[in-house]
Amino acid sequence: MSVTYMTKQQKAVLACIEGVHGGTGAAELTELLHARGESIGLTTVYRQLEKLHEQGLVHKIVTDEGARWQFCDCHQRGRDCFLIKCEQCGCVEHVDCAHLGELYGHLAKAHHFRINPRRTLFYGLCQACGQEAEA
Repeated sequence: MSVTYMTKQQKAVLACIEGVHGGTGAAELTELLHARGESIGLTTVYRQLEKLHEQGLVHKIVTDEGARWQFCDCHQRGRDCFLIKCEQCGCVEHVDCAHLGELYGHLAKAHHFRINPRRTLFYGLCQACGQEAEA
């Protein structure tokens, strides 16, 4: 989906979330916005995050712990991406990898299943937790 007109509040939310590594919750993002001098309430932040998600500019990550949001402009650039979540420490990372097209193509052709890259989340162990598990 293409980016449409953005309100001042939506621009502020987008600018703030772009600088957050690993995603954030709406309440944490609201606090960051307040620290930047933006007077935006939690309900408005949720609404703007949903709009940014619809536009393909943020990922909405729904887990047992609740919703988290992460900046992503891959879909606007015509690229697919996915998210990985560590089952031990809970960190979430955005992965922009050219090999995804091969996997998505295989699943579509051989298994007649189309992946929604905007909702793809893989679980496993991050490098740090994987090294701890091997020790």
